Amino acid sequence: MTETMTNAWEGFKGAAWRENTDVGQFILDNYTEYTGDESFLAEATEATQKLNKTFEDLLAYEVEHGVVDMEEKIVSTVLAYPASYIDKDLEKIVGLQTDKPLKQGLNPFGGVRMAKQALEAYGYSLDPEVEMQFTEWIQTHNQGVFDVYDADIRAARSNKIITGLPDAYGRGRIIGDYRRVALYGTDFLKKEKFNDWNAMEREMYTEEEMQTREEISKQYRALEEIAQLGDMYGFDLRQPAKTAQEAIQWTYLAFLAGAKQTNGAATSLGRMDAFFDIYIERDLQAGLITEQEAQELIDHFVMKLRMIRFARTPDFNEVFSGMPTWVTLSIAGMNNDGRSLVNKTSFRALHTLYTMGESPEPNLTIFYNEKLPRAYREYCAKVSIDTSAIQYENDEVMANVMHSTDAAIACCVSPSVMGKEHQYFGARFSGPKALLYAVSGGVDEKTRKTVIKGLEPIKGDYLEYDELMEKLDKVMDWTTKVYVRALNIIHRQHDRYAYESTQMALLDSHPHRYFATGIAGLALVGDMLSAVKYSKVRIVRDEDGFPVDYVVEGEQFPTFGNNDDRVDTLVTDFLHDYMERLRKLPTYRNAEITTSILTITSNIVYGKALGNVFTGSNPEVVGYREPWTPIAPGANPQYNSVKSGALAALSSVAKIPFEDARDGSSYTFAIHPKALGRDDVDRKANLATMLDGYFKKGGHHLNVNVLNREKLIDILQHPEENPHAVLRVSGYALYLNKATQDQINDILQRVIHNQF
Repeated sequence: MTETMTNAWEGFKGAAWRENTDVGQFILDNYTEYTGDESFLAEATEATQKLNKTFEDLLAYEVEHGVVDMEEKIVSTVLAYPASYIDKDLEKIVGLQTDKPLKQGLNPFGGVRMAKQALEAYGYSLDPEVEMQFTEWIQTHNQGVFDVYDADIRAARSNKIITGLPDAYGRGRIIGDYRRVALYGTDFLKKEKFNDWNAMEREMYTEEEMQTREEISKQYRALEEIAQLGDMYGFDLRQPAKTAQEAIQWTYLAFLAGAKQTNGAATSLGRMDAFFDIYIERDLQAGLITEQEAQELIDHFVMKLRMIRFARTPDFNEVFSGMPTWVTLSIAGMNNDGRSLVNKTSFRALHTLYTMGESPEPNLTIFYNEKLPRAYREYCAKVSIDTSAIQYENDEVMANVMHSTDAAIACCVSPSVMGKEHQYFGARFSGPKALLYAVSGGVDEKTRKTVIKGLEPIKGDYLEYDELMEKLDKVMDWTTKVYVRALNIIHRQHDRYAYESTQMALLDSHPHRYFATGIAGLALVGDMLSAVKYSKVRIVRDEDGFPVDYVVEGEQFPTFGNNDDRVDTLVTDFLHDYMERLRKLPTYRNAEITTSILTITSNIVYGKALGNVFTGSNPEVVGYREPWTPIAPGANPQYNSVKSGALAALSSVAKIPFEDARDGSSYTFAIHPKALGRDDVDRKANLATMLDGYFKKGGHHLNVNVLNREKLIDILQHPEENPHAVLRVSGYALYLNKATQDQINDILQRVIHNQF
């Protein structure tokens, strides 16, 4: 251990984390639990107010024009741009993604066609030399993928039984443990990587061993690039941080390096509150900073996270409305010794929504447990009521599976252990469309193209449950195999042509890998199966005999979202069957297969591609869904299916087993303020109690929007008067003034509960 490291770690407890990289153990040895309320929090400094005004002006310009600026020539790499600032004299945490605030970088490694389309959509042009290089000389990830795709994958993709595959943009969902740079410095981390590389010496190498050795070499060089990025800003990242300001600065520059290199669909940050708080508490005790200066550090850090941008195409925005970056910041949770992980910086992070106004980024995520201090749970409830800008994940459910207190969320709802695990992101498939293919013989109801060859259609006038399930078995067998085959191709080619060496450098050299898949329309699947099983569904055919509509002639069938086990079991059985099929299939690098019940906003895209379903064409029937309209997002019940109040809806969603949805189940929930109580005190207490109950039943995730429909309509009609209005939409929050018209229409259809 060097003298510099000894000095940087002065006053810190514990020994194990000093010898080998283990930030989680460092936190457990040194954090200070806080059980008090928010009364200690300080207001924004003058510097924060001035910087935030500059950011707000840029944001207003971006909303009006689509972008502030875009790079046409310089390819984004860690060291592509010189040190850049908003206002150097005011900033306590510095560093920009490009050379100007909110300017979008150029990253053609994922696909030069997408980079070009993104530029042209806003009136910019890709430099001809760059286009030539990435067309003729440099193989992109997108080209590599389509060189291997087969006809079945292309058909599934274009007919939207699978949507959102990361085959034209960065795959995301890799959370580098950026804290490692602050705690250890890059020299220490490089030494560990060198030792890992040496330890792999063999007489002969397998393909996997050769790939791993090559990747560790890339990671080693990436750590040096992170150090050089620090040099540009006048910081020595080769050595550990010595103060709170340095710890936050070092961490941010490590994260920024990753954001410069990739354009992933989810650039999550990880778990920071307790780590930062250890340094802040040490500096506060030493009299080096005040509480207001501590808040200022967190404010300026969060302000930079709000500025992360990636150039995207209009097609991307159809799937992921509002161009989110999912800079997800995980907060709180429980320690395994019975103490909570709540600390003062857990409060400071949420307080940024007041010091700088509401914002969808970073995606503030509470690891929730009824054992968290009551004062913190009620403060979270207050923030949800005031801003609709935070989400909640079930800490206990995740801890029981992951066996770690140092987990974080990648993207929206997908947990992994910091530095030890990462995910291969995998989009989602349409469960309702699979059911329609079972009837049509694999012919798409919108394009009328044959997607699954050799599948005989159902020929009778009425749907019989057993016959439907027999046909569905063949559809699911085809779909799961095509899905995994596509993802194997995508991730093999991404590692080859667009490897995220900076992010991967801040993981263990041999991480556990997850292979993420997803389901869209799970609740609608339940309603459709329920209609066939518990009612009588007649098929309406066109002149060619093709099924175009379904009429429910029997009794009202149970629908998901009303705490009725008859249909809720159909939902969980379908999920379990899907996962059992996936678990039998080989995955790239033997990654552990998982799934999420998460749509982001692709519920709109899926709905546009989905015609009439088995729940019928009578608007008076509970469960009715108009064709070619959005399906419910994530794990949400269908909009016309919930008739028994908020608690029944919460109870249905809570039944989705985390073991089969290891990648997370997203539930976006809205409730009228009056349903929570007559005043703010009652509302805080009642919302906290509601959260306690939902998570105790096993629910995994909850977005909370507290609003009335009249207020929502007013905000949507007058966005210029509500520039900071934020709504949680499906695992992330959205500036309402950035919502597309399709998104607005969908939001207005969603259920706002008026009663428990």
